[in-house]
Amino acid sequence: MTEVATARRSRITPEREAELYAAVLDLLREVGYDALTMDAVATRTKSSKATLYRQWGGKAELVAKAVRHSKPGRTTDVDTGSLRGDMHAMVAREDDCRMEQNSALMRGLAMATHNDPELLQAFRELLVEPEMEEFQRVTQRAIDRGEVRADCPALEFVVHMMIGAFATRTVIEDLPPTRDYLTSYIDAVVLPALGVPVTT
Repeated sequence: MTEVATARRSRITPEREAELYAAVLDLLREVGYDALTMDAVATRTKSSKATLYRQWGGKAELVAKAVRHSKPGRTTDVDTGSLRGDMHAMVAREDDCRMEQNSALMRGLAMATHNDPELLQAFRELLVEPEMEEFQRVTQRAIDRGEVRADCPALEFVVHMMIGAFATRTVIEDLPPTRDYLTSYIDAVVLPALGVPVTT
């Protein structure tokens, strides 16, 4: 990246960036991904469209980074000393209301990826792959502690299980994901699949 490009990108402060991301998520909840435009984001955030494109390249990257920014900290920041404690702590970082909002948002975006290869690529590169890498570090700590066998076949499916639980509860039960639901799911499904004893 050239010095000029770096200087241009650095003009947006972290606080301003957070404001932009929050506005993008609000717009997504109001109109959905397909109807979201860079013009609308520019108007809502009192930004120039040129600045938005210079900073993010396009709608797909902006949306993926906004979703990533809304996550409550890095997964690897959680280290309670046990895999069960880590997974429960991750769930506890968001309240039920926020989970319900995020669940609806992610269902809409998941549908949009079917018709938008650029959004799918941005999600994989900027959201899914980084989160999978972070989660692999958490499970590696559990392996290093001797909680999980390194050759456990369920290891590669942990993220799939968690995303599945979060995304499908509304479809199957017409209920939003909640802390209690996800905590119970972890104890009943994820940890047993990894061979981790669950003691209450």
